[in-house]
Amino acid sequence: MKQFFKFLFASMLGFILSFLLLFFILIAIVAISSGDENAEVADNSVMHINLDYPIKERTVKSPFAKFGFLGFDSKKTLGLNDILANIKSAKTDDRIKGIYIDASSVSAGFATIEEIRYALLDFKKSGKFIIAYSEVYSQGAYYLASAADKVYLNPEGLIDFRGFSSQIPFFKGALDKLEIEAQVIKVGTYKSAVEPFILDKMSDPNRKQVTSFLGSLYDHFLNGISNSRKVPKDTLFNIANNALVRNANDAVKYKLADGLRYKDQVLDDLKSRTGLDRKKDLKSISLEEYSSSSEEDNTSDNKIAIIYASGEITGGEGDENTMGSERISRAIRKIRFDNKIKAVVLRINSPGGSALASDVIWREVVLTKKIKPVIVSMGDVAASGGYYIACGADSIYAEPNTITGSIGVFGIIPNMQKFFNNKLGITFDGVKTGQFADLGSVNRPLTDFEKSLIQKEVNNIYSGFTKKVAEGRKKTQTYIDSIGQGRVWSGKEALGIGLVDRLGNINDAIKSASKKAKLKDYKVVEYPSQKDPIKSFLDQSSNDVKMYFVKQELGSNYLYYEQLKSALKFSGIQTRLPYDFIIN
Repeated sequence: MKQFFKFLFASMLGFILSFLLLFFILIAIVAISSGDENAEVADNSVMHINLDYPIKERTVKSPFAKFGFLGFDSKKTLGLNDILANIKSAKTDDRIKGIYIDASSVSAGFATIEEIRYALLDFKKSGKFIIAYSEVYSQGAYYLASAADKVYLNPEGLIDFRGFSSQIPFFKGALDKLEIEAQVIKVGTYKSAVEPFILDKMSDPNRKQVTSFLGSLYDHFLNGISNSRKVPKDTLFNIANNALVRNANDAVKYKLADGLRYKDQVLDDLKSRTGLDRKKDLKSISLEEYSSSSEEDNTSDNKIAIIYASGEITGGEGDENTMGSERISRAIRKIRFDNKIKAVVLRINSPGGSALASDVIWREVVLTKKIKPVIVSMGDVAASGGYYIACGADSIYAEPNTITGSIGVFGIIPNMQKFFNNKLGITFDGVKTGQFADLGSVNRPLTDFEKSLIQKEVNNIYSGFTKKVAEGRKKTQTYIDSIGQGRVWSGKEALGIGLVDRLGNINDAIKSASKKAKLKDYKVVEYPSQKDPIKSFLDQSSNDVKMYFVKQELGSNYLYYEQLKSALKFSGIQTRLPYDFIIN
């Protein structure tokens, strides 16, 4: 009887799981079939921009996003590519009379915000209005909103305007308590990726570099606001340095805001600007819904390919959040042999990662450059391995607030012997056929000779890295070493030392590519191809659901969990940014 019920319950469970899988697939089919419907844009409409979601480099197609369950966001989201395209399209769309920015939250890095802000400034050249409103402005949200004609603030609201700070979590104390030793082998005075695991505070060289590039980012931040708000930069610095904006009235007094409004008053203003009676509903369309009605139809045989190289660099295929060397190098090879593609823009937003995977991608970039122009466009971050794959291009564009450089190499092998012995009561014993057969085992410390072996390999990789950068940038290897050593630079600083050629956005890089390829008419195509939405869901759904609950539990501390988890996954020698910078 027990056996009968065992098989009965197993059969029922299999049936339920099969039913749920079929249910999800049917939903996906319905979502995909209904996803091509064009959004209707009424005359005299206002485009509503609310960027309260993480902005990726390009839109990720998900048939489940609209349903909002099991961790899937119910709001349609756009990547930077479609955000910029939609704002550009709205500039010449007679049905769109202006833009309303809901700046309650902007989840993006400063270089991404810079791209969107530039698109908004370009939109204003049409003579159309831009109005920004929020109850509370973060510094990033305010930087974006400062491009507007009018910046309004809730009467009880606040503008966060206090300067930049960078916070770095250090894990050495926790590792000491667990009796885990981080065995570090590195090259570079400034290669501080390892510091959180071996120190309890910033080293002097690291403090020097962070002070330098953070100051550069802040200077650009103040310049941008100064130009838009017509307030001297020194005055803005004084406002922030002395915390003069403590409430909404202060924001107006010091000209950071144009007026204090409740949302209904802002909506009335928008209705008035579009010639609508206040008693009627405002005609608006969200930035996300506008996407289906703003696609350009270009039939040119000449093409410029944008390759999106985003996320940590790993071996293998990777996914939409990581840069798998196989997937990216395969896309570059395909483009190299496609005669219709006349030029390439490599869009990099990556802190680096595996040195080997970076080299695999670099090789394809160099081979492609021999056949057709390759222009790099840097996003929020293009550092370490991210710079490694960039240095072989014809030219490099960066935003002034891009984080780049970090030309250095490191490896970490944890020694968990005491943790196993003293904390868990676990010991290890075994046999081996060679002296170094167990090299890299985490249950014992490295010997001095083993450390020297790994150090030599790290030195060789660093030498190869600096040599490739020197050849690509037409500098001496000695010079590259002097500005390398793992040091991080802002895009503006990188221009001054020759690591980048121009300051500009992705559209500037595309124009440069077209000029170098001598193209007047061309179509822009995107690579690598995105995974089928249903297959991607089946591959990732269980992990997405798991991460959803982890994020809910940890809240803002999830970032530290991610950093520690990422460090524990390091495999092989790394060319990676020191850490994920948190700029407040």
